Amino acid sequence: MAEESKEDRHNRELIELLNELRVALPGVQVLFAFLLAVPFANGFPKLGKLDRDIFFVAFIATALSTVLLIAPSSYHRLRWFVITDFLFHRAWAATFTAFIAACFLLLWYGLPLAGAIQDRRKPRRSR
Repeated sequence: MAEESKEDRHNRELIELLNELRVALPGVQVLFAFLLAVPFANGFPKLGKLDRDIFFVAFIATALSTVLLIAPSSYHRLRWFVITDFLFHRAWAATFTAFIAACFLLLWYGLPLAGAIQDRRKPRRSR
């Protein structure tokens, strides 16, 4: 069997790492979803301050883990917008990638933040 080159070994190790991330990511996402629901459980208000602090640390650690595990995929997809880059010139790929990113920002963050700002400006009714 031929000995692999340094570049081939590097590529193989990177592929193995990405495969391991693909296995870990769904578990972290399920844990994060579970932790999002925990404060709404009936027993949560009965927890003491230390228990709530421990929960919050676990919640933040899981959120950061999710961000860090998804970042390589996001980087890859934004850096090489595969379908558009394959079908069209790189300039079109960059244009469509920027458009899609703007749509995500607008719909996921822009509209909710605008609604929250608008709600805060409304005078509150007294009961």
